[in-house]
This record gives sequence, C-alpha cells and structure tokens, in this order.
Amino acid sequence: MTGTGPTPQESIAAPHPDEAALPPPAFPTPEVRLLRGVPYAEPEGTRPPELDLWLPGRPNEPAPLVLFLHGGAWQRGRRDDMGVHTRNWSPGPFARIAAAGFAVACVDYRLSGESTFPAQLDDLRCALRWLVLRSAQLGVDTARTVAWGESAGGHLAALLALTHADPPLAGAVVWYGPSDLGTAREGYSPHDPRTPEARLLGSAPAADPERARAASPVAHVHASAPPFLLVHGEQDTVVACSHSTELAASLEASGARAELRTVPDTEHVWLGASAAVVDDIFEHSLGFAERLVFGTSPREAAHRPPRSTTEP
Repeated sequence: MTGTGPTPQESIAAPHPDEAALPPPAFPTPEVRLLRGVPYAEPEGTRPPELDLWLPGRPNEPAPLVLFLHGGAWQRGRRDDMGVHTRNWSPGPFARIAAAGFAVACVDYRLSGESTFPAQLDDLRCALRWLVLRSAQLGVDTARTVAWGESAGGHLAALLALTHADPPLAGAVVWYGPSDLGTAREGYSPHDPRTPEARLLGSAPAADPERARAASPVAHVHASAPPFLLVHGEQDTVVACSHSTELAASLEASGARAELRTVPDTEHVWLGASAAVVDDIFEHSLGFAERLVFGTSPREAAHRPPRSTTEP
C-alpha cells in the first residue's frame, strides 16, 4: 500500500520559518509589542537562527526597521544585549527604539566557533529576506532599514550596509566597530592566528589577505553607500578609534555621507563614559536613524544635554 500523504519525517518537522505561525506577543511596555525567539531560517546541519522583534504597539503604517547586531568579538554575545551600560535601563534600549516608531529586529548570527566568515553576513541576508517575506504580516517597511551594531556587530552592520542591495539599506549606525582586518595597529597584528579576527576568518588575516579584504568594510566603500554614523571612544584599546576615523574618511572621499563622533577619555563599550554621555550617544544615534527614515527627529531636538565629545 502506498501513501500519498507526508512522510513521518515531514510530519514531525516543525513548520518552515517562512510559513510558521508567529509567537504570541508580549507587552514589555504599553507602547511596544515583543515577539521573542522567532526562527528566520532553517539551515542544514545547524541550529535554526532566531530573532527578537520589537514592534510599535499601535502602528498607523508599516514601521521602518532597525536591524540590531550584537557585539562579542564574533565569538560570544546575545542578540538582546546592546552593551554593559544599557543592561539596566528601564525601559530598555530596544523598547525605546520601538517607542520612537521603529520595528527592531535583534538577530542571531553564527559565531566564529560555529562557522567562519562569510557565514555571519549570510545569516544577516537570510534575516532580511525573511523580514521582507513576512513584512506585510509584521507591519514592517524593510525598504527603510537601518543597520545598528556595536563592536563585532558594528563591523557586520557596516559590511551589510555597504554590500546588500536588495533592498538597499537606508543607513548604518556603527559603535566602535572594526573596519579593516588586514592592517596592523597598536595591540593588533594581522599575522597573529589567536586574535578574534583570525578566528572569524579561520586563519590569520595576513595568511588569507583576500578573505581579510572581503571581511573589511573599508574595502567595500562606494559612492552610493548609505549614510553612516560612526561613534568611537578615543581611548579604545580593543578596537582602535582609527578604524572609525579611517572608514569615515574613506566614505567621504568616495562621495558618500559619513558622520564621525569620537568620545574623549572613553574605552571600548563606553567604559569610562558617564551615564549621561552614554544616554546622549544613544539618543544621538536614534536621532540619526529617525532623520534617515522620517526626515526629522523631534526627539533628538528635545534631548540635548551637554556633550563630552568631539565631532569633526
């Protein structure tokens, strides 16, 4: 007797993320809905990557999208973590962004212990594909997407903004992200196979210069790049501030728009900065994203405490 229905394996399998029902929303604040742990792809031989989606509570129209990418040297990190200074905020940073009218997708990507580059960038493209596919159901306008990342996530946000064309991104917010994996700097050698950069690539950058170049945002700069906001601590000993200054200069030289903001007396992940300065960096970054997709930022105009920064 031959059956025409699904096989046992097909019956057991969870629905594909393209068709699966969305989880019931939580409401961390009255203005924000949260869909947590939504699978966005089903890769062969590895865990299904997930994203958290923060949505405005009662949107009148499809919301522009912030695609948030966490840090952690490509080795660790959590998709719902914007860094040590924001962990105790109430409401948290993603609820604040959603309350400003954005959808926020906090996206898993494969870590370097799971797969080497370009797997991480491939994951982000898959996440965008899923968000485009489900955009009408979610109430998200993926044609107005701003990538926002910190540290390793900033590196990936820059790469995505410079290389993704369908749909092209509206802009990028990059906090203290690496932009050039192949150049020696104080405290960093591209010949060292033990660095996070080497683990990302699968070998020391100097041993595979083509892959190092492919993974370096500065190598992908072009005149039609979307606007960038680059923010970096001047005393950063983990990712030198020169990564951001050089990427900003390269973008401007190509004819693209770049805003560079450096923060004096500040280490990686804003160590050494006051709570007021970190809050101002966040508000300035959110205001930059608002201007890109809404054309104005009334919240930024209303939030102008004194800044301890330099802005060329």
